[in-house]
Amino acid sequence: MAVVLTARDLTRHYEVSRGLFKGHATVRALNGVSFELEAGKTLAVVGESGCGKSTLARALTLIEEPSSGSLKIAGQEVAGADKAQRKQLRKDVQMVFQSPYASLNPRQKIGDQLAEPLLINTKLSAAERREKVQAMMKQVGLRPEHYQRYPHMFSGGSASVSPWPGQ
Repeated sequence: MAVVLTARDLTRHYEVSRGLFKGHATVRALNGVSFELEAGKTLAVVGESGCGKSTLARALTLIEEPSSGSLKIAGQEVAGADKAQRKQLRKDVQMVFQSPYASLNPRQKIGDQLAEPLLINTKLSAAERREKVQAMMKQVGLRPEHYQRYPHMFSGGSASVSPWPGQ
């Protein structure tokens, strides 16, 4: 299988103040994280609170820059990418949160949330997006009427069903 994401010795350090007269300290949120992710595979990041899971996720999704190390998405080194290239690379990486309520906007209907990536990344018409989303919803056992529902209208089990196969 092709490697779609490569991290080599990723670090992320933050400078924090220790007080007015005590100077700064360095918090080492990530220290030398390395892995390869193959196409069609899922990466699960688990660990204690404060161990760097969220920091790693922010680095992998290009929300934050690593302090050092190498990150390649689809074979392209992120460090040398310009703004347009980074925008394109962001489309290739996404997180699926453990809690569905951390992923879902409570003020937006489920169908609209599922259609949003199609609106941003494709030239599909509104009708085509709706059709594609309803097909995805059907694959995971959701009915067409769920398209118009808000996240709080689902049980915990229904809300945690991912519309993307393999998730």
